[in-house]
Amino acid sequence: LPIVMVTGMDDLRSVEAAYVSGATDFIAKPINWPLFGHRVRYLLRGYQALLDLRAAEERHVAVLQAIPDLLFEVDLDGRYRDYRAPNTDLLAAPPQDLLGRTIAEVMPSEAAQTCMAALRQAHACGTSFGHQFELRVPKGVSWFELSVARKATPVGAMPRFIVLSRDITERKEAEMRIARLAYFDSLTGLPNRQAFLERVEREIARAGHAGARFGVLFMDLDGFKNINDTLGHSAGDLVLQWAADRLRQGLRPTDVVSRATGDADIELARLGGDEFTALILGVDRPEDALVVAHRVGHLMRRPFLLDGREIMLTTSIGIALFPEDGHDATTLLKHADTAMYHAKGSGRDNTQLYSASLTEQAMRRMELDTSLRLALDRNEFHLVYQPQLDVETGRIRSVEALLRWQHPVRGMVGPLDFIPLAEENGTILAIGQWVLRTACVDAARWRADGHEVVVAVNLSPVQFKHAGLMQAVQQALADAHLPATALELEITESAVMENTDETIRTLRAFRDSGVRIALDDFGTGYSSLSYLTRMPISNLKVDRSFVKGLLQGGEHNAIVRAVLAMADSLDMRVTAEGVETVEQARALAAMACDSLQGYYISRPVNADVVPSLLSRRWSLRDGTDTRPPHAQATVPANGAG
Repeated sequence: LPIVMVTGMDDLRSVEAAYVSGATDFIAKPINWPLFGHRVRYLLRGYQALLDLRAAEERHVAVLQAIPDLLFEVDLDGRYRDYRAPNTDLLAAPPQDLLGRTIAEVMPSEAAQTCMAALRQAHACGTSFGHQFELRVPKGVSWFELSVARKATPVGAMPRFIVLSRDITERKEAEMRIARLAYFDSLTGLPNRQAFLERVEREIARAGHAGARFGVLFMDLDGFKNINDTLGHSAGDLVLQWAADRLRQGLRPTDVVSRATGDADIELARLGGDEFTALILGVDRPEDALVVAHRVGHLMRRPFLLDGREIMLTTSIGIALFPEDGHDATTLLKHADTAMYHAKGSGRDNTQLYSASLTEQAMRRMELDTSLRLALDRNEFHLVYQPQLDVETGRIRSVEALLRWQHPVRGMVGPLDFIPLAEENGTILAIGQWVLRTACVDAARWRADGHEVVVAVNLSPVQFKHAGLMQAVQQALADAHLPATALELEITESAVMENTDETIRTLRAFRDSGVRIALDDFGTGYSSLSYLTRMPISNLKVDRSFVKGLLQGGEHNAIVRAVLAMADSLDMRVTAEGVETVEQARALAAMACDSLQGYYISRPVNADVVPSLLSRRWSLRDGTDTRPPHAQATVPANGAG
């Protein structure tokens, strides 16, 4: 409470002594009582204002203590007038060196310029927010954000500012992590599709002003899916990382290959899966891009060593050039992708430059893909059958089912045009089941008419690997009431040589059920004879390429004889494909080939023609041509079946 001293002494020493003793005010005698009440009232009011001031100061101190940020008072020249630093490790200079010095004297040039810009903005507008800068402080490199307010000063005095400097290092690191997730591949830490597209757009803007050219490479690792399927995705991830490192190390510094960091000279991009892209700068001629592509191909042919085994990969590459092949990043990437698919379709492990015709092909392929997905429901497929002549009896004992597609617009579409597409888009399973069911129904009808015929059905490698194959075959046989011995499944060398142990188990299961197995196009693949002896194969089909050169002697003749001898020792039958002349037929019969198939015997025919062929007899020993009229027609040069 305030203390008022009433005294009769009016000397200065007594007044000072009263204040020292704790008096708030004094009144000298004689007392003027009418004024006394007012004097006390104003004394109490002043005392209350003092209490309020102390409380406000305590609140302000508490607020400041709760703020972890740095606070400075500086003038318009950037000179430090006061500061508050809860953590001195965030100061650009020791505390004792701050006051009286300017920002430019204490901080690096770039950070000082940012701070002074914030002061000038606050001087003009009253406040300034959001200016950020990076600064090395005792605890390490940190990021700070400024909030500045102009302080009220007497008229004519130099302006002063209160500066709050907040440590935003954690926030900046979080932003950078988010940016990496948005723009970089998590597997390899290199740019992704979005980062690469933005990089190409920047290069388009630069090249457009400078009149420069550049190329975009689109690279796909051939056979990578097989690594994932056989060795697992962890092994596949390792191979992708090694492939990226190999590309990064092997390309010249001015090639930008997506999967590098930032805007460096070399950038590599993984677009997803096993697809990479590269930006090639300074391309004066298409050959310049081809040189880089050939180097990439050479790099990727070197084997990768994984758990003691060599992994072999090749690369299919497409190239699009700016400005000829597109004026925006999306178009360039799409055209490079189109060229890459053309490279895959041309045998893989090669490079193709984009051309407008490739887009036309891609559009036709896309339209064909759409039509193919609807073809089954629209009943556009039908089967034809090509007879296989048993040489010993001179009769047709088996026929091969061949799929045909009558497209409503394009007309007849050949199997080579749509079977690979069906394998790619997954419709081959449904189509294959339809072929299997239809062939079994036709064979059952022929057998019901008294013809002991075997029907051969081709299996795609995709079908052969499918877990439901055995069930599908058994269901088709049961639905058609066809014995298993009347069905032969034709598979390719490449299909049986993948995952050989599982393949052997599958083949033995078919053998045990009575279904026969034929190895199609034998001699064109890479069959291991040791595995061949373990496989329950009943029929080897010699590829037409060997039959075509049979009469010329030499290696083709020797290969056919060797296959016949080997098959005889393994108790397998041999069917020669592509027999087009009587001379070929007689030569094969003389070599003891079991059966013949080709245009000399018969073209593929509709199901209703097959019974008439089954009733006929062929003679290869004399010059009489006993074939039906449709088999005697002129044979096409390609002998396609």
